[in-house]
Amino acid sequence: MNPTESDQPLAWSDRLLLGHSPMDDTHREFVEVVGLLQVAAEHELAERLENVLIHLERHFREEDTWMRDTSYPAADCHVDEHAAVRASGQEVKEMLANGNSEPCRRYADELAKWFPGHADYLDAPLAQWLSRKRFGGTPVVIKRGVAHAE
Repeated sequence: MNPTESDQPLAWSDRLLLGHSPMDDTHREFVEVVGLLQVAAEHELAERLENVLIHLERHFREEDTWMRDTSYPAADCHVDEHAAVRASGQEVKEMLANGNSEPCRRYADELAKWFPGHADYLDAPLAQWLSRKRFGGTPVVIKRGVAHAE
């Protein structure tokens, strides 16, 4: 029996590249820890969820700091979304501690569904902003094996 409702766990692809190396590295780690949570056996759920929550705290704090330190104009919505994802994770942790593993599995799958859109619509503009601030232009991102819509 597959421990998750997903056909496949979240996996890294160049489609997720944004051109800001520190952010791309953090996103690779996000994909890894969420993918591991998606396929966790019952006895692994608490440890893998904790790994996700630790990652999210660092990941979101880092992005929130970049936004604050560079006066990013669209920070409020982005920071609010980070806070909501963290809050949901804490609720799931409590439910798992009370013996209910189903919300943990759904949380893993929802993170996997949520992330590509978050990266495209909130993180990509942030990556471009950070590159413009540091280098004076937006990054060139080469995405191997990714079909582009015409």
